[in-house]
Amino acid sequence: MMRRSVLLLVLTSTLAIALTPLLANDQWQMMQSDGTAVLLRHALAPGTGDPANFKLDDCRTQRNLSNEGRHQARQIGEAFRRRAIKIAQVLSSQWCRCLETARLMDLGNVKPEPVLNSFFSDRRSADSQTQQLRQIIQAHRQKQGVLILVTHQVNITALTGVVPRSGAGVIVQADPQGQIKALAEFVPD
Repeated sequence: MMRRSVLLLVLTSTLAIALTPLLANDQWQMMQSDGTAVLLRHALAPGTGDPANFKLDDCRTQRNLSNEGRHQARQIGEAFRRRAIKIAQVLSSQWCRCLETARLMDLGNVKPEPVLNSFFSDRRSADSQTQQLRQIIQAHRQKQGVLILVTHQVNITALTGVVPRSGAGVIVQADPQGQIKALAEFVPD
C-alpha cells in the first residue's frame, strides 16, 4: 500500500506541473528571480541507458548525442542568449552526452559535477545524490542568475517527480525553509 501511495504522489506532482501550462515568456521570466535553477535533461541521445562496456572516461563506450541532439543543445543556448538570461553557473554530469550538451549550449564555463551523474544502472547512490543535489540548489537560493544543471532523466525525476523529454527540464527553487519547489516544466522554444 505504501508503494502505491508513493507512486500516486509522484504521478500527482508530475501531473500538477504538466497541468500548469505556461506561456513561453513565463518560464523565461521565472528565471529572472534570484535562486532559480534549471534541471536540464541532456539533449537527444538515442537509446536508453549505456552499453555494458560503458566507461565514464571514454565517450566511445557511451550513448552520445546525435546530430539532432547537438543542434538541439545549440538552440537551447541560443534561446537563453536571445532572452539575455543571466547565468550564474553551469554544472554538468560527467557523462559525455551531458558535458557535450552543456558545452554546445555555450552559456559559460562548464564544471563537471559527479552529483549529477546518472544512477540509472545502479540505484544505490540515488538517495545520497538527490540529497546532495538539494543542497546545491539550496546553496543557490539567494544568488543572482540561473543555475544550469545538465543531468539525466532519472536524477530529475528523483527530485521533482517530472519525467522531462531530452533537452527539456524543470525550473526549481529552494524556499526559505530549504525545500525544493518545482516551479514549472522548462521546454525551450
